[in-house]
Amino acid sequence: MPLGPDERNLFDKQATPLYEEIVASGGIDASDARIAKDGELRAAFELLAEVGLVAKGDDTIWRAVDPAAVQARVVAPLGQQGAELIAESAHWAQSFNALSQTWRRSPSAVGAPFTEIRGLASINDYLMALAGDTREELLTAQPQYRRGIKRLTQAIAHEVDALERGVRVRTLYQHGARRGADTRRYVAAVTAAGAEVRTLDEFFNRLLVFDRRVAVIPSHEGTDAAMVISEKSTVAYLVDMFERHWERARPFTSSETSLMRDIAAEQRAMTIRMLLEGRADPAGAKRLGVSPRTYAAYVADLKSEFEVETRFQLGYEMGKRGISGREADESSA
Repeated sequence: MPLGPDERNLFDKQATPLYEEIVASGGIDASDARIAKDGELRAAFELLAEVGLVAKGDDTIWRAVDPAAVQARVVAPLGQQGAELIAESAHWAQSFNALSQTWRRSPSAVGAPFTEIRGLASINDYLMALAGDTREELLTAQPQYRRGIKRLTQAIAHEVDALERGVRVRTLYQHGARRGADTRRYVAAVTAAGAEVRTLDEFFNRLLVFDRRVAVIPSHEGTDAAMVISEKSTVAYLVDMFERHWERARPFTSSETSLMRDIAAEQRAMTIRMLLEGRADPAGAKRLGVSPRTYAAYVADLKSEFEVETRFQLGYEMGKRGISGREADESSA
């Protein structure tokens, strides 16, 4: 008799009470109507006999057997079957992984030049699979610094694994990411393994590029959907955009006084542009990659600098002085 969930359920509900009764009474007669062919406890009795928990002596009495003498004979084969199934499942997983790598590297990997993936779990699984297949270069642009400790921990593991395979890893953040302790720990871990991380003052959308072959960007519908792009010209265009941002970005690991002064000036200029464009605080904070509270502090600093009390007065004063927040761009043009 194969032993599975159904048998265990029968064992717990009927066979166990019957065994306890047999132990208490010293045995059960084979003629007992309950264990006869159509008896109410026939199935439970057969299970006890099958596993060896009851045995018939020279007479007609079935007596209980010490469970300790039976357990190994019943449980050990189940454990062995479980170990064999786990090992077999691992072999199947390896086989499917090999096929998945072949599929993802083929021109028809995503089924079309542009494919949409829905659901955060599906997106994350797909990204992890692509990262695992990457052999030369991984580019990521993360516009917001609050990725969460769980996601950052996962990123460290996957990026370090890629770096150990010889993959070049470059990540781009906004300047606001420098304020996050979790992000700083992430940067310290991946740069120690050989990754490069820089920050930029302006806003950009999330982008991941794997071996300059496949790019993943957010869907216009929100974070619960993503677009996978394998069309070569479009991927090349996205890589070019990344490179242009990268060239203007500042190394995350550098804390030189002059560099930090430049970053503060760039964030100040970006805040001025957000105010002059009339953007609401949440929108301005998002574009700077900082929290609304930090953005409000930036605005308060500007009020103090220009010696005004309201945002209207601030805008008027900056306009009167001809300040646009693009002075650095204009001077370098």
